[in-house]
Amino acid sequence: MYPVNPVCLLGSAVSGLTWSILFFLLLNISSHNRLEAAEHRLTPVAPIPALPFRLLNLDGEYKQLRDYRGQVVVVNFWASWCAPCRAELPSMNRAWERLKSSGMAMLAINLGEDREAINAFLRDYPIDFEVLMDERGRISQRWRVRALPTTLVLNKRGQIIYQVVGEREWDQPVLIELIESLQSGY
Repeated sequence: MYPVNPVCLLGSAVSGLTWSILFFLLLNISSHNRLEAAEHRLTPVAPIPALPFRLLNLDGEYKQLRDYRGQVVVVNFWASWCAPCRAELPSMNRAWERLKSSGMAMLAINLGEDREAINAFLRDYPIDFEVLMDERGRISQRWRVRALPTTLVLNKRGQIIYQVVGEREWDQPVLIELIESLQSGY
C-alpha cells in the first residue's frame, strides 16, 4: 500500500473540493484503513438511497445511475494522481473479470480530470469496466466523497449499503463472494 503523498494532493486542481479537508481526512484515516484493508472488510452503512447522476463516459455517452436499476453497483471514485487509487484499480479490474457475468455493474468515476488525462492513465493501468468523468467534482461532492479512493456498494434497490474509504484488494475471495451474494440475493 502506498503512503499518501501530500505533494500529489497539493499539485492537483479539482474545483469545488476543499483540499485542506481532503488532506486532513486522508492523513487521519490512513492508519485505520490500512488495518481494515488488511482484513478485507467493507464498512456497512445504514441503507440510504444513492443520489442520481448523469456523467460522460470515455466514448462521450452520458450514463445515469438509473441505467443500472436492478443491479448491484460498485462505484469507485478515483484520480490518476492518487497513489492508493493506482494501487487499487488493478485488483478492481481482476474482480470485474470474475464478477461481470453475474449481472452486476462496476463504475470507476474519475474525479477532476479530463478525457485526455484519463486515457493517458489507462494506457498504463487498463480498466475494463465503465469509466465515467466527474470533471468538476459535483457528483463526488453530492455523494460526500471526502478522500480517494472511495468505493460505495449499492444494492439492487439503489441504496448505498457499504462504504470503503481507502485502498482494498478487491479480488480477494471474501470480497468477491460478498458482492456475488448481493447480486444473487433480493
